[in-house]
Amino acid sequence: MADIVLNVTVRERVGTGGAREVRAGGLVPGVLYGAGQDPVPIAVKSGEFRKALTTGKLLGRLVTLKYGHEQQPVIAKDVQFHPVTDEPVHFDLFRVDAHAAIRISVPVHFRNHEDSPGLKRGGALNVDLHEVELLAPADAIPEELLVDLTGLDVGDSVKASDLVLPKGVTVTAQHRDSTVASIAAPSDMESEETAAEPAA
Repeated sequence: MADIVLNVTVRERVGTGGAREVRAGGLVPGVLYGAGQDPVPIAVKSGEFRKALTTGKLLGRLVTLKYGHEQQPVIAKDVQFHPVTDEPVHFDLFRVDAHAAIRISVPVHFRNHEDSPGLKRGGALNVDLHEVELLAPADAIPEELLVDLTGLDVGDSVKASDLVLPKGVTVTAQHRDSTVASIAAPSDMESEETAAEPAA
């Protein structure tokens, strides 16, 4: 079962006016999509929704939607925030089969910067992909993708196909041959190489 449970109510009014009315009542409006069914306007208590957000396990993770005595697995794919207050103002949930494979973008993080010879020499870590699209079972989506920079020197790169993934998880064709990150030469090294070219 998913770590997060969202207790939802079904909204009777839709549209801008209905959403404003829901927010005034201390709720965050949202919509439930997927599984070939009609979209359902729903809402969650603001405090409960903010608490789920702060766990860092809401977006892109399997969540249990609870309506009365009914429960079903869903994926939260989008949350919209107020541009000034940064409060959540709308969200989208998608019905899923807990074991079905779904496409999902997962964030990439880097570790062991201090063990990269290229970075020690003043090189720069150029990140091409901050997220990689995966095909993963809904109940086995990794929270993050870790790239170990140990041993990487100037000119080295890491491709999406090099990432270590959990069993049953694969990179989609969209990113399979993409470069995730590379170690670029420090600016002083580039200057020396440029200056040496005419002499050569």
